[in-house]
Amino acid sequence: MSRVISVVTPVYDGGTEFLPEAYESVRAERERLPNGWDLQWLVQEDGMTGRPITTIPDEPWISAGMGTRNGAGAARTMALPRAVGDLVRALDADDVILPGGLVREITAMEEHPGAGWCVSAGLDLLSDGSTVAGPYDPPEGPLTYDALLRAYDADVFPVLAQHLTVRKSLLLAVGAWPTLPAWETIATVLCCAAVSDGWMISTPGGIYRKHPGQTTARADYAEVADLAQLRIIVRAQAEALRASGWRWP
Repeated sequence: MSRVISVVTPVYDGGTEFLPEAYESVRAERERLPNGWDLQWLVQEDGMTGRPITTIPDEPWISAGMGTRNGAGAARTMALPRAVGDLVRALDADDVILPGGLVREITAMEEHPGAGWCVSAGLDLLSDGSTVAGPYDPPEGPLTYDALLRAYDADVFPVLAQHLTVRKSLLLAVGAWPTLPAWETIATVLCCAAVSDGWMISTPGGIYRKHPGQTTARADYAEVADLAQLRIIVRAQAEALRASGWRWP
């Protein structure tokens, strides 16, 4: 029986411009997986229109769902009851996985069984078509809570949290993605790190698209996301987990 990696993509009605490119990258990665592995793509609408799902093919390895609109974090989490994978990989609807990205992430998790999660370096795709590496990418190797928290406090969070790959049991144990107006991916990485070391993959595994339609580029983003309060609650939740003394697994 094949092992499965479940890729989770939230999407809202009106946010499907780049979803077909995300699909093509996931489909191509499915064909590259190591022997004994298969891929499941969970596409979850943040809303109840049903329209975003019509932009992607109806294929057996794709599981589409929808739910009350509560933001990307809630949409990701509400997709998890359908996840059959041992590993869960996040992917935004406007991003793509680079060739071999999932293979490297699966390999890292198999070679480091004590790590509960990993993150690949990412490339920012700019509006002119050029790509640039993340400014704070750490080197290949372990990712520890203390290092991530220091970077968080200095406002130089070093990893692309939107491209997290995590063991499903750990993801569920920390509450998956919280219902926050923003930073829910950073919150999840910090909570995972609070109870389990991770692994950094220095080879870029995905592209993070920067464009006017993305949530963080919207004019109302500052109103939707109270950054001062977000900074406090994201840190407080991770610190509470760390202080509990519990470690995964």
